[in-house]
Amino acid sequence: MEFFKYKHSFDFMKRANIAIAISMILSIVAYVLIGTKGLNYGIDFEGGTIVQVQYKQEAPIKKMREVLATNHLYDGAVISKFGSDDEVIIRMKTSSTNVGKDIGDVTREMLKPTGDFEIRRVDMVGPAVGSELRTKGITAMLLAVLGILIYVAFRFEWRFAIASIISLVHDISIAIGFIIFFNVEVNLDVLAALLTLLGYSLNDTIIIFDRIREGIEGSNENSFKEVINDSITRTLSRTVLTSLMTFLVVFTLYMFGGEIIHPFSYTMLIGVVIGTYSSIFVAAPMLIWFGFDVTKYRTKLADAKKREVEKDKMRSQFEGGVV
Repeated sequence: MEFFKYKHSFDFMKRANIAIAISMILSIVAYVLIGTKGLNYGIDFEGGTIVQVQYKQEAPIKKMREVLATNHLYDGAVISKFGSDDEVIIRMKTSSTNVGKDIGDVTREMLKPTGDFEIRRVDMVGPAVGSELRTKGITAMLLAVLGILIYVAFRFEWRFAIASIISLVHDISIAIGFIIFFNVEVNLDVLAALLTLLGYSLNDTIIIFDRIREGIEGSNENSFKEVINDSITRTLSRTVLTSLMTFLVVFTLYMFGGEIIHPFSYTMLIGVVIGTYSSIFVAAPMLIWFGFDVTKYRTKLADAKKREVEKDKMRSQFEGGVV
C-alpha cells in the first residue's frame, strides 16, 4: 500500500543535523535524570508488597492511612488511587522475609473500620529476588544489544552495525528519560516493553538499511546522501503504516487497558515514536558520519561477486573431472 506518491525523493538528510541536535539534548537530559533522580523501581526489582483494595464506595484514603499507621508492618507505606476513586494500591517495603502471616489477611483485619471492601490482589517479592531480577534484566538487555551488534555486522558491515547500536542506545536512553521524568514505576512489564522496543527499532532500521544496500547496488548514484534519501522515501509508506498501526494499538491499551498495564503501554508509546524517528534521523546519518564510501563498497561487492563466480567455475570443473 503506497501512501506517498512521489517523483522525487524527500531530502531527509537536510534535516539530519537538527534531528541529531534534538536527540543529543534529549539524551543528555535523560542521563542527567538517571544520575540524579534515578529509576522508580517497583516491587519486582526492589522487593516489597503491593495490596490492591477495592471499596464499594469512594476509598477513604485518609482514614486508611490513620488505621494502618498503628501497625509497624505498614511503616513507610504509600497509599494511592488506582485508576478509579473506589480502588487503591498500598505499597510497602514489607516482604515475605519479615511477615509471619498472610499480609492480605492482616490488611483485611486492619481496614475493617474503614468500610465495605475486598482485597483484589496481593503481590510480594523478597529483596533478594528483586535484586536478582534487576541484575538479570540488565544482563538480558546487554546480551540483546551484543547479539544485535554481531547480527548486523555479519549481515551488512561494521559501519551499519555501529550505527544500529548507537540508534538502539539512543532509543533506550530517551525512553528511560521519559520513564523517570513522569515517574513511571519500573517493573517486569516495563523491562518487557524496553526489550520489545529493541526489536521494533532494530526491525525498522534493518528495513531501511536493506533499502540503502539495494540502492547502492542497483543505481549509479554516487552521492550517498541521495541514496539514503531515496531509500528512506521508498520505505516511507511501509514505515507510516506499521508505526501508525502499532501506535494506535498501544494507545488503545494505554487508554482502556487499565492501570496495571499503563507502565508497559506508556513505555511502548514512547518507544514506537522514538524508534521510528531514530531509524530515519539517527541510524542513517551515522553511516555518512562514519565515512561510508559508495564507490569503495561497490568495488568490494564486485570483487566478492567475481570471487564467487571463480569458485563456481572451479567447482563445476572439479565435478566434471576437469582439473
